[in-house]
Amino acid sequence: MAKRAFLFPGQGAQHLGMARQLTEELPAAKDLFDHAADVLGFDLLDVCVNGPKEKLDQTDVSQPALFVAALASLEKLKAESPELIDECELTAGLSLGEYTALVFAESLTFEEGLKVVKVRGEAMQAAAEASPSGMVSALLLDRDQAKAIRDEASNTGLIELANFLCPGNTVLSGEKAACEKAIELIEAAGGRPIELAVAGAFHTELMRPAVDRLAEALSEVQFQPPRIPVISNVTAEPTSDAAEIQKVLAQQVVSPVRWEDSIRHMLDQGIEEFVEVGPGRVLTGLLKRIDRKKKCTATECP
Repeated sequence: MAKRAFLFPGQGAQHLGMARQLTEELPAAKDLFDHAADVLGFDLLDVCVNGPKEKLDQTDVSQPALFVAALASLEKLKAESPELIDECELTAGLSLGEYTALVFAESLTFEEGLKVVKVRGEAMQAAAEASPSGMVSALLLDRDQAKAIRDEASNTGLIELANFLCPGNTVLSGEKAACEKAIELIEAAGGRPIELAVAGAFHTELMRPAVDRLAEALSEVQFQPPRIPVISNVTAEPTSDAAEIQKVLAQQVVSPVRWEDSIRHMLDQGIEEFVEVGPGRVLTGLLKRIDRKKKCTATECP
């Protein structure tokens, strides 16, 4: 039997209309959105299905939306292929998706996770609004080239390497002027810059104002040792210590996302098949750039 891992998407995977069909066909998925409405104080499913898109894309809305939508997709998987759940040996989530992975691994409950994700989204949105900033993918360039661009663009303003996603895809994140300079430098180096549709410079020191508020919310959660290892975005390694999980989740918003390293850790542990659970196929695409031979099945959220 092949060793299997589950992957959960992060912010940016949301799309208008997600979870419409799923909640119509699966009562367990609808129950999650009903519970979410009680916790959040607004109809999250209505925003997912009907928008407007501008609202769904707001950090304080998209993060809870993706968290709930991915777990709704998990309910579909439980109903249709329960053996996949039982056979899963490792899990990870991209940035926000780490919270979904922790719920899947039973380190925290759905309600606890949603409450923290709500605070996380609000705090990151507020930090982004306080400082005009953004994120830019440097495609077709290696890490050393991205680092050199970061160093030169830093003369224009704060900018950091925020996401190490896969070979040829490193994300720079920082102040607007520095991002604009990075775009010029990426093009000059023969790369392809892609500006990301996010509110601000996530995973940099510009998110520092969000840390204290998030840490306070995390301190109110009763983390349990996960039933299967959850790979941290910060360390690219798993931990079963509840206090350590709480600590790295707070650090995560100002630390680089080490996604490629996380996947390689799972490959080193003998993982042969991956299942992407939630909206979109972003993680499937990244995996193919890391190891084309490994199978990844996407369980989407229609």
